[in-house]
Amino acid sequence: MRRWLVISTLLLGFGLAACDQADETTATAAPPPPGVGVAPVVRKAVTPELQFVGRVEAIDAVDLEARVTGFLAGRFFEEGATVEAGDLLFRIEPGPYTAAVAARRAELARTEATLLNATQQRQRMEPLVARDAQPQARLDELIAAEGEARANRDGAEAALDRALIDLDYTEIKAPFHGRIGRAAFAEGAVVGPASGPLARLVKLHPIFVTIPVTDRAMLAIRRTEDAAEQFLPYLRLGDGTTIDEPGRFVFFDPQVDTTTDTVRVRAEFENTNELLLPGQFVTVHIRATEPELQLVIPQTAVQQDQAGQMVLTLDENNVVQVTRVTMGERVDTDWVVQGGLEEGQTVIVEGLQRARPGTTVQPHAANAALGS
Repeated sequence: MRRWLVISTLLLGFGLAACDQADETTATAAPPPPGVGVAPVVRKAVTPELQFVGRVEAIDAVDLEARVTGFLAGRFFEEGATVEAGDLLFRIEPGPYTAAVAARRAELARTEATLLNATQQRQRMEPLVARDAQPQARLDELIAAEGEARANRDGAEAALDRALIDLDYTEIKAPFHGRIGRAAFAEGAVVGPASGPLARLVKLHPIFVTIPVTDRAMLAIRRTEDAAEQFLPYLRLGDGTTIDEPGRFVFFDPQVDTTTDTVRVRAEFENTNELLLPGQFVTVHIRATEPELQLVIPQTAVQQDQAGQMVLTLDENNVVQVTRVTMGERVDTDWVVQGGLEEGQTVIVEGLQRARPGTTVQPHAANAALGS
């Protein structure tokens, strides 16, 4: 019995020693710091870009109206077709206006004959008055008659010009190259100045896009010399496709719209394939012609809370810190930094859920670092 007691005591001692060694091993083997993916704040060439919504407007658009009254004798276009400047579009029955021209020409001939007679009588009377063979009063009467005949001749010329204008108005021609819309009247209808538009003609190329630019953005543009040359507008259509050929700025409104706090800017685009139609909404990207060196970080590094935008950065001991930042525009997978960071700093872009401020982490290069 004594022998078993000694053996039990020894085994208990060995067990307690083993437990003490295990506790010491557990206490010294702390878990490793969590791993996070990081990327440096770098400076790279960025093409500044502003994005706005614009509306397409025609450079020239006109409602074709009848200037004289008459039967619509002919329509010489297909609805929706492209017409050239000077093409005949409508003809109003010219007969009554042709007759009016003939009558005015006859009236002009009569007044010219009357003027010729009055002039000859005045010329014959002048030498007789000079020799006192006729009284001066008689010459004065003939001079007055000649003046009246000349006024009648001038009135007849004006009446003929007006008749010719009315005759010319019986043919309605395209004032410029463009696409014509639906005809509002059929042949045989009576049309006139009170009838309203016969059709609408719209010039589609080139074409305008009007852009309401924020006052803040306009300040940045106006501070640039030759802004119309340093920035170019590009278009993205409703289906997501883009037009490769840039436009050019042709007009900047000299005042700010107080209701929207925007400045109206107008850009001109060639639109040779006529994809753009008046009234259409498009997305306008205003890009600088020359890239600029700016600080950028991956977009995945930026977080948002109630206080604003922030990133998690690492100090020299790999301790996580919260850094408030001011961000600019997005460029591909990067984000331009306007304030809060300096070149060379390290930001966390992967494993953000494991990075708590004030804790130490194990950094490694992120796969998505700066779009690489």
